[in-house]
Amino acid sequence: MSLIKSISGIRGTIGGKMGEGLSGVDIVKFTAAYASFIKANNPRATKIVVGRDARLSGKMVEHLVVGTLLSMGLDVINIGLATTPTTEVAVTGCNADGGIILTASHNPKQWNALKLLNSKGEFLSDKEGKQIIALAEKDDYSFAEVDSLGKEYKDETWSLRHIEMVKNLKLVDCDAIEKAEFTVVVDAVNSVGGMVIPQLLRALGVKNIVELNCEATGKFAHNPEPIPENLTDISQLMRDGKADVGFVVDPDVDRLAIVMENGEMFVEEYTLVAVADYVLRHTPGSTVSNLSSSRALSDVTKKHGCSYSAAAVGEVNVVDKMKSTNAVIGGEGNGGVIYPELHYGRDALVGVALFLTLLAKEGKKVSDLKKTYPSYSIVKNKVTLTPEINVDALLEKVKELFKNEKVTDIDGVKIDFEDGWVHLRKSNTEPIIRVYSEAASEQRAQELAKSVMDIVERG
Repeated sequence: MSLIKSISGIRGTIGGKMGEGLSGVDIVKFTAAYASFIKANNPRATKIVVGRDARLSGKMVEHLVVGTLLSMGLDVINIGLATTPTTEVAVTGCNADGGIILTASHNPKQWNALKLLNSKGEFLSDKEGKQIIALAEKDDYSFAEVDSLGKEYKDETWSLRHIEMVKNLKLVDCDAIEKAEFTVVVDAVNSVGGMVIPQLLRALGVKNIVELNCEATGKFAHNPEPIPENLTDISQLMRDGKADVGFVVDPDVDRLAIVMENGEMFVEEYTLVAVADYVLRHTPGSTVSNLSSSRALSDVTKKHGCSYSAAAVGEVNVVDKMKSTNAVIGGEGNGGVIYPELHYGRDALVGVALFLTLLAKEGKKVSDLKKTYPSYSIVKNKVTLTPEINVDALLEKVKELFKNEKVTDIDGVKIDFEDGWVHLRKSNTEPIIRVYSEAASEQRAQELAKSVMDIVERG
């Protein structure tokens, strides 16, 4: 059993003893601590938005979270099955004081999580998250008396509202998309994206939609992380060239992977690259991605005469950097597109709409579009952590051994070589060290990664 408390929220495996997994008691404790934090920072706080993905444990977690918020004297706007970005826009749309998203994102079915939002519909900072963890550890919260209990209001209109907001963005051209007569395949891993992405496509003017794993049952048809080794079904389906593009989303629909018309991967890293290229053509400005993202975004940004900045991994860190640099587009190399014109959150719906507009206007096959971007190969490895591993000491050792290269340590350790880079960091969501590397070829990227992973595995 696992329970991880981090900048990404409270995430754990369902069941087990209290404190060892995401048990019912843990769900209540952290929800009560979050409510206490909200009320302490805004004594006038009255309502919280709650949305969830289609996980098997979702309804159970929803009952506990909603009940706890009501018992803390807060009203709940329960938007039901909804994507992470939908819940984010609902917070501001409802003028709520915060929000909780019930999803473990790309983690397998046994996981769930509480993702915590502020009144802007954005993730809490690391400092704020630590305050909530401290409150939970002290059991430092007070429940409301019977006459002050909150009320639950159900509003399941937000998915359609979100779709309408995306459709009405200035850079989304529904006429161009409709005229292109695309055939689009969607793999939504049997979560909430199976409801939302086909609806979005129809709203954008796409008439030919092939739905794969689009029943929101929570019974994930494959490992839900949208990376190539998990996407063999959609790849096989598209090899005959009868579809123009394939879209794959994770269970909470904040990450977007694209499959080319020949069944090959567009590569998750290039989702943001392509969307940024389109946005920068029409609205020049700065861009941001995290340290583990491809150099291709920096290259494309400079091609447009604009500036690029790197942030620590984590959506809240990218958002902070985007705000400080007034970025027009940003995100993470895991397929997370953040478009401030709508909201500061990773949003696969926005990614789909902007990418289809670009594809329609270019009049190219997806594979030909990919050839217009700098060619890099990024390799994503990981080292499983054990209790004996001292991560901080290992990272210091790596820094010392590669001190003659460019080293960045704002988030783990990133080593920039002349022909590529390697980034090591402890995951916020799993008990692993992520080791990402990039170079002009996969072989060279693997070589760079191995040179560093050998040190890590030797301890």
